[in-house]
Parts: sequence; structure tokens; C-alpha cells
Amino acid sequence: MTTLKRVDVHIEGIVQGVGFRPFVYSLASRLGLAGRVHNDVYGVHIEVEGALAGVEEFLTALERDAPALSEIERVTVVSAAPAGHSGFTIAASDLAGPRRALVSADGATCEDCLRELADPADRRHRYPFINCTNCGPRFTIVRGVPYDRPFTTMATFGMCEDCAREYHDPGDRRFHAQPACCPACGPRLRLLDARGTELCGDPIACAATLLRAGRVVAVKGLGGYHLAVAAHDEQAAAALRGRKHREDKPFAVMAADLAQARLLCEIDDAAAALLTSRARPIVLLPRHAGAPVATAVAPGNRSLGLMLPYTPLHHLLLAELAQPMVLTSGNVSDEPIAYEDADALTRLGGIADAFLTHDRPIHTRTDDSVVRPMAGEVTVLRRARGYAPEPLTLRATAPRAVLACGAELKSTFCLARGRRAFVSPHIGDLENHDTLRSYVEGIDHYCGLFDLRPEIVAHDLHPGYLSTRHALEIHGVEHIAVQHHHAHIASCLADNGDPGPVIGVAFDGLGHGTDGTLWGGEFLRADLASYERLGHLAQVPMPGGAAAIRQPWRMAAAYLGDDHPGLAVAARNAGRWDEVLKLASGDPGSPLTSSAGRLFDAVSSLLGIRDKITYEGQAAIELEQHADPAETGCYPAAITIPGPLVLHGGDLVRAAADDLAAGVPTGVIAGRFHNGVAAAITRACVALRQDTGLSAVALSGGVFQNVLLLERTVRRLRAAGFRVLRHVRVPPNDGGISLGQAAVAAARDRA
Repeated sequence: MTTLKRVDVHIEGIVQGVGFRPFVYSLASRLGLAGRVHNDVYGVHIEVEGALAGVEEFLTALERDAPALSEIERVTVVSAAPAGHSGFTIAASDLAGPRRALVSADGATCEDCLRELADPADRRHRYPFINCTNCGPRFTIVRGVPYDRPFTTMATFGMCEDCAREYHDPGDRRFHAQPACCPACGPRLRLLDARGTELCGDPIACAATLLRAGRVVAVKGLGGYHLAVAAHDEQAAAALRGRKHREDKPFAVMAADLAQARLLCEIDDAAAALLTSRARPIVLLPRHAGAPVATAVAPGNRSLGLMLPYTPLHHLLLAELAQPMVLTSGNVSDEPIAYEDADALTRLGGIADAFLTHDRPIHTRTDDSVVRPMAGEVTVLRRARGYAPEPLTLRATAPRAVLACGAELKSTFCLARGRRAFVSPHIGDLENHDTLRSYVEGIDHYCGLFDLRPEIVAHDLHPGYLSTRHALEIHGVEHIAVQHHHAHIASCLADNGDPGPVIGVAFDGLGHGTDGTLWGGEFLRADLASYERLGHLAQVPMPGGAAAIRQPWRMAAAYLGDDHPGLAVAARNAGRWDEVLKLASGDPGSPLTSSAGRLFDAVSSLLGIRDKITYEGQAAIELEQHADPAETGCYPAAITIPGPLVLHGGDLVRAAADDLAAGVPTGVIAGRFHNGVAAAITRACVALRQDTGLSAVALSGGVFQNVLLLERTVRRLRAAGFRVLRHVRVPPNDGGISLGQAAVAAARDRA
């Protein structure tokens, strides 16, 4: 006699919108089992019954063979009495209860869809919105959960008979694929001129013709509009830069495939895996010296931000163009990316000569993600499309719901509940009004999407941050202020699932310190709940305050003082050098700072690389690009102890100035400076280990986006016997601050 068994299975994680119900249906049918599966507000619920051996194989295969886009967090299995189901069915979604289901990130077009796209016999041949359960838009079209078509921006597109038949066929790849469509029933592509008038002809072929002619074309993507030009076209790239008011910051480039990408950059197996991953981020890679890319695309940069197509439209356009193209955010510099059609025509009409657009609405604005291979691993520098809104798992639970409001620059927010932390996509700099509005709307959308009402709101100590002001305007909650650099280290701890304590090295631009000065070169003893400042870079004045950020030569003056009067940096700025020295000697408008970012700025200006910046971090970024990676020399820096450890960064600046006066090449000097910073960090950590007994170091802050510094610091620390934590899943820059704030707030709530 066959032994019958029934189990009720509940699966939580990223299991909606990734073909999980069709997978369950096919698995149960193949094993001859009966029952049903449906989405609910928590995830996927399954009732399955049949022969004992079949049920046991079902439970094993459920996790072993799950769809590629899924991510199972938890499987709960409860035995029950057989109900006498006849066959296996996909039932209607159950919307009752508080929403806990996760939403998948958008996924790059899969190989099956690409084959159909290229097949003249297929009814979706060259259809730019082809997708299936394994790929396509997800987060950017979702209005609510469960993930069903009525809760997406595809709700207004009724399925034709052919699409409906595929949608309801358990054996079809588009079985319950919510964005499924075809030329007969789906979105339509159009090419418009700058005034919004539709142009005749094949939109893709005409757009490619415009790009070859040196025109700027706005292209509607998954999370917003991009601006495109042919990557080799110097005049077109320069025109785009001028129209966007983006003087120097590099543009990203999209190549058709790996073969084309390898003509531009050095690509090893790890880089190839990143480029072809379902997230399809921009990957920062070493650029070939003779790469066919216009100088204006990434001026003065040895690296290139490279990505591969992630939508069918990209594939079709690049195939028609037959060359790489610049694909940069559709905005004027410092504004959020345009994602609504009417707004795009208004804001980008003075930049783009034409618009390659369509009528599928984007619900959530989302930039491209940026990653960089660093120190043998990958660091996410901007976490957005392809990664958000998928949660990060916290090591310990957040007892109450937390909203962490993040920082001012490279802003993100984070919602945490239980062991899940939902970090928003990159939003940008909140000083821009439209960006601030996007930030506030994003918080509301996330709260609604995940049915979360914050009971705790965490924020930065800086009272002037717009994120702090927003936090304090939320009433009926507990507010928790988190020091900026503690949040950096807590973010690194949360990223690594480590509770601490560690020696935290937080090197960044600026953060509000508890002593009233501006911190930024910090050595902390930190766990998630608390921190102690053990040491810092020696403080120097910032002559003119914020002006010293925009004009790095002022920091060179602050560090050098009256020394080396014959240096070129003093000569280039002779008209104001003495005035700035006076400001540095005690003017109340020149606050003291321990910032590592300002130290890098000073050396960048000293070496004649950058006296004035046009985007955040530019001087330090270009200093890294200028450094000779083969240089092994190292400048010394004194460390003062006992008491709070003080690392004297001025020693590094003066050593660089001495070498410059002696005629040493600037690339060598930049290399020695980087080595000196790495050596000084290691020596400081060794000294602090003797006092604290701590043997783990966490590295965080925007300065550690510098691959040369990070790799040399990690190597030295490991050689000194330290366990080193660095960022992998969230940025080391201020984009990771919100996760750190959430982790701190949750830890204090547990205490």
C-alpha cells in the first residue's frame, strides 16, 4: 500500500516575480503530486500531497532546483492530513494580512529571450519589450504586492490571446510572467524629436543613424532615461558634457557583448562574471591605452565604467549601431534621473536631439549600479538597479521597525524589520530640491511596499543635513542620533554580518564630530551599539570652510603654511595664497578637521593635478589615477601616543613637497603618498591593538573607494596579523550610512 503524505509549505524570500509558482507547479506535476500553490503577503504558500517518496523528493528539489532569480530565506514545513486534492493548481493570490513578501530587482534579458529576439520566425522578433519569468522589469514597475500584474505598470496592457495562452500554460516559460507581452498587445516604441513630435521610420534604425551622425539620443531604460552618444565620437561626447553641465565626471560606456568590451578594458574572469550577471552593473575596469573611446568620455582616467546591455532595447540598438555607446544618466548635473515621459521631454529637451521612448510607465526611478573589483573581491560603489530592493540580512533582529534616514550626499535610506534591512536605491545629493522630493517619495513607497511603519527613526548628528531635518519632522516615533563615522563602521559590520567590536578606520570627507569639529580620519573602537574615538588624523583648518572642499589648493596651503614658498601650487594661486594662510591661522570661518579626504585633496593640488573640483571627490580620484602603481617607496608619518592617538598627515604632505622640489616625478610621489597612508593606518592599528586587544579592523568611508589605497592597506594589515573587514554589498561611501544607522538603532533597541 502506498503511504500518502501531505505537507503545507511556506517559503519566504525573493519568490514572487521570479517564476516560483510555475516552478512549483511543474515540479509537483512531474512527481505526480496534488495540491495548490499561491502567492500571499509573506511569500509563496504550497499545499502538496501524494506518495511519501514523491513528497520527500519535492521538498528536496524545492530548494535544490529553485529558479535562478529566486533567493530563499526560509522554508517552513508543517505536516497535515491529506485533503484529497485532484491534480495540482495555481490558485489566486491571498491578500489578507500584513505584507511581508519581497520584491525582486530588475533582471537582465535572459538567453532564451535573446534567441527569440533574434529569430525572424518568432512572433517577438525584434520586439524591444520581450521578457519572461526569468528576466525583465520587476522593482521599477511594481506599485504594490503581491507581485501580480494588476499591481504593476503593465496593468493597463491587456494580454492578447496568444500571450494569455502562454501566461496560463504551465509548460510555457511565460507561465504567470506578469510583464509578458508582444507587439500585438504590449508597449510601443517611438522616436521623438526634441519637441516631442514622432519621427517616421524604424525607431531603432533611425536612432542608430542619429548616433552615428554625432547626435545625442535620450533612451528610456528600466529605471529612467539615459543620454547616449557614440563612444568614439569626440565632438559628440564633448557636446553631451557641455549640455549636461558635467565638466569632468566620467561617463559610462555600454558595449554590445564581452568581445566588444574586451576591446576597451582589461577583463578577467571575475570582471566578465560581473558584466554578465543578471544585475548588469557598471563595472569600473582598467582601460586599454588604445581603446576606441573619446577622451571626453572619461578625461584623465585610467579606468572606464563599462556595462553590457540589460534590456532588449539596448541589445537591438547596439546591434544596429555596431559600436559601443556612452550611456549616462538622463539629467542635468546634480539633478535626479528623469523617468516620467513628460518631465523627460521638459528637462532633457535642451540636451537630447531625439528621444527613443515607449509607453510602459516606470513607477520607481532607479539609477544604474556601480561596482569595482577591489582587493580580490567586489565592492559596490552605488547600489541601485539590479540589487535594490532586495534585502540585506542582519545578524541580529531589529525588534521594532526602523527607518534610517542616511546622509546628505550619495543619499540612501534604509528600512529594517526583523532580520531584514531594505536599503533604497542610490538617490543622490539632497541639496537638490527634486532629489529631496524623490527621497521623501521613496521612503513613502518603501513603507507601503513592505507594509512597514517605523517606530524608530535614526539620523545623522549633523543638524543641517536635510535627511536629519526630515527625520526630526516625523512625529510619534523614537529618534536615535548616530554619529557619522560610527555609522560608517556599523555599516561595514552589518555588511559582513559581524557584531564587533573592531578597530574601525573611517576615512572620508567630512562628518559632524561630537567635539564640534569636523571629523573624517577616525580610529574607533566600535561595535553596533556604541563606539569610542581612539585616535584621528591631526587636525588642520579648512580655510574658508566649504570653499576648501571646492578649491583643494586651500588645503595644500593649510598643510604647508609658509613652507616651500617656491612650489608651483603657491605660484598658481599667488593672488590669494597669503589671504588663505591668514584664514588658516585662526579665522572662525575655517573650522578644524581631521578629514582624510582633505589630506588627499592637499596632495592632489600640491602635485598640480587638481586645484578646483567640479564634482565630489574629484581631486582624490584623480590623485589615485595619477599614482604609479609600481612604486614601492613610502613616506613616513609620525604617530603620537599615549592619549588619543594622533596620526600626523602633514608629514606626508611635507615629504611629498620635498620630493616635488627635488624633481621627483609626480606619479612616483603620488604612489609614495598612497603607500605612506596605508603604512600609517597599519602602524596606528598595531598601536591600538596593544591597548585594546582587538585584532579585527573594519575599513569604511569614501576614501576606501580608492583601490590603490584599499589593496595596500588590506595587504599590510593582514601581514600584521589582523582580520580585515571591508565593504562588499553596500558602498563604503555615504551610500552605506543608512544601513549603519539602522544597525546601530536596532542594536540599541535590543540593549
